[in-house]
Amino acid sequence: MTSPDPASAGTAAEQPATTRRPLRAHAQRNRDKLIAIARTAFATADDTVPLESIAREAGVGIGTLYRHFPTREALVEAVYAAELDDIATSAPALLEQFPPQIALRAWLDRYGAFAAMKRGMADTLRAGQASGRIPTATTRDRITTAIRTILAKGADTGSLRADVDPDDVATMLLGIFLATAARDTPEQTGRLLDLLVDALLPRPGR
Repeated sequence: MTSPDPASAGTAAEQPATTRRPLRAHAQRNRDKLIAIARTAFATADDTVPLESIAREAGVGIGTLYRHFPTREALVEAVYAAELDDIATSAPALLEQFPPQIALRAWLDRYGAFAAMKRGMADTLRAGQASGRIPTATTRDRITTAIRTILAKGADTGSLRADVDPDDVATMLLGIFLATAARDTPEQTGRLLDLLVDALLPRPGR
């Protein structure tokens, strides 16, 4: 694993949005394409993904990749941020398409894809969390907020329990994916997620 490059401090991948210099349209398209390719690569790879292969699949040179992401850590953190944004903001869109209990199950599958992607970048993410570049508490808060959004809608419609703490659901969800991380058993993971949703359905007399 590449150590963080001091020269990369304050790069576009790490700077707050308020201080980041806007990219030209072509450069922004290249950056977005690199992140999209890397997201798929990190989610499906069994080993370290060569940055050269990401650049090649994105149709750019390795120099272009390094201009946007001077280190592997910078690319991983950008991919993680993009994936977290998607999972954290997907709840309202799912609730517009489906009843709350169905939206919840779909969101859990989306979280599963997020967990799989994280496994492909685990070492780098741990280093980012240890250094404080990736705040663990913020990640947990955003996941819990998405769960709270779905539970609140379900409570309003009577399709999900109203007496559940969203943080308890986040803890159960984390436990499911930690317990199944070492196994390639998507069927079991799916059954466990079904049980989680079942536990959140209202029952007569509850």
